[in-house]
Order: sequence, then C-alpha cells, then structure tokens
Amino acid sequence: MIGKSHSIVRHPDMSSEVFREMWKTILNKLPWTGIVKNRKKDGSPYWVKVTINPILDHNDEIEEFIAIRNDITETILLHEELGKTQQDMIIRIGEVGETRSRETGHHVRRVAEYSRILATRYGLSEEEIRNLTNASPMHDIGKIGIPDSILQKVGPLDDAEWEVMRTHSETGYRFFKDSDSPLLKAAAIITYEHHEKWDGSGYPRGLKGEAIHIFGRITALADVFDALGSDRCYKKAWENERIFELFRQERGKHFDPILVDLFFKHLDEFLAIQSYYTETGNERGPTSADA
Repeated sequence: MIGKSHSIVRHPDMSSEVFREMWKTILNKLPWTGIVKNRKKDGSPYWVKVTINPILDHNDEIEEFIAIRNDITETILLHEELGKTQQDMIIRIGEVGETRSRETGHHVRRVAEYSRILATRYGLSEEEIRNLTNASPMHDIGKIGIPDSILQKVGPLDDAEWEVMRTHSETGYRFFKDSDSPLLKAAAIITYEHHEKWDGSGYPRGLKGEAIHIFGRITALADVFDALGSDRCYKKAWENERIFELFRQERGKHFDPILVDLFFKHLDEFLAIQSYYTETGNERGPTSADA
C-alpha cells in the first residue's frame, strides 16, 4: 500500500458510479455513507461500511477527510449463504410439485433461467430480476392441490378436468398472498398470473395486456417455451422451429410482443440454457399435467 494508490484494493465488482457519487457528495462538503467491496492481497473479497466526513477549516473549505470503516464481511457472507439456501429450497419445493405430476426437475430450473434472461433484457432492476428468478420455480406449486386422477392422467383432459386443473393458479396464489417477503410476493404474482394471456383470453381472471404483471408475462413465455420443447405423454417434444413459428403467431395474442421480440433477439442465450439442462438420464416420466 505504501506509495501506491488506494485503488489497488478496489474489487472489480464495484461500480465506478459508486465512487463518483461518493466524491460528488464529499466535495460538496457533505458526509457520505456506503458499503464498499474491496479485495485482499490474495484476491479474496472483503466488505466495509464506510462513513466519510469532510473536515472544514475556518474559511469553510475542505481541509481533510476522516473516514470510519467497519468490516462487515462476516455479515455479508452470512446473508449470501442464507440467500443461496433460500433459493435452493425454493427450487426443491418447486421440484416437489413437478415430481408429483411426474414432471422433470429440470423444467423449473430452465424456466427460472429463461425468466432471468427475459427480465434482464427487459430492463428490470437487479432486485426484480433476483426475485423473479428465485420465485419462478414455484409457478405451478398449486398443482399439489389437484387430485392424482387428473394430475397424472395419461392423455388430454376433458372439459370438467380442465376446470379443476385451472384452479392450481389460485391455489398457488393463496399459498403466498399474505406474505410480507418480497420473494414470496413475487411467487404469489407468478402463480396467479402466468396463465394469463396478452389478449385477455387466459385464466384465472382474464387479464389483458399490461394489466398482467410483468412477472406473469415473463414466466408465461418461459413456461410455454420449455413445456413445448419437452416430451409429454400426449405429444412428443416439438422441434424448436415449430415453437418459434408458434411464438411468431402468438405475438400480441398469448404473449407480450416486446417479450417475443426479446426472445428472438437473444435466442442464443435461451438455446444455451436449453442445451445445458437436458433430460438425459432422468427417470421421471412425462405427464399430461402441462396446464
């Protein structure tokens, strides 16, 4: 450190905007408080909460700065571990719902990744992207309330069975709707609205256009893309070109047109996820419960 710029401890994850805002604040003779991620000599990260106060002379000019730094690395790492544990539990709970209907666990993981891509490209905030990605594996958790005779039926459902199947959206919504957690609030929105359609022909409420929350619109496209590309007992997986043609036809009907455009613009990212999470070696069979 001696004789070198303090920037040598700056972690590459730290945005330059943070430091610009810091200098703008303290040069305006105001105190600045924030969290800074640095790196140790061995390259490992550490975090400090910093308060910087400008010290003014008798002419009200800045004479020097004094900074108080508190190492909060242990707290940050604990929160990261809790976040990873929470995400893992949500994915596994989502997989439980899919397993009961004999879906593969890869389905919820792919839907989560497809949702993340769309949310990022749509321009949602980091918090929104995180909550959507982490909550989307729960999109069909309401199916645990559907009788096995319907959920595991081999072949298409009749009209009466479809009416029962469609209740899974409201069932899932009731699981989460009273939670104060931003993550579970996101899950409530997703379970409730991912079967709504842009033109208002979806269920359970027949919402239309932007009245459907962006979380529901994103998960709808991600879920359909994966469902059509997977084997079901009443159909074989569609070829991608057939799915693409359907998406073009359903642009502005089933799906938000902006999201369809983003899907095709960043198609390589979707295909990479599709290829990574394959069903090879999975022993769970397909089902007719793709409702």
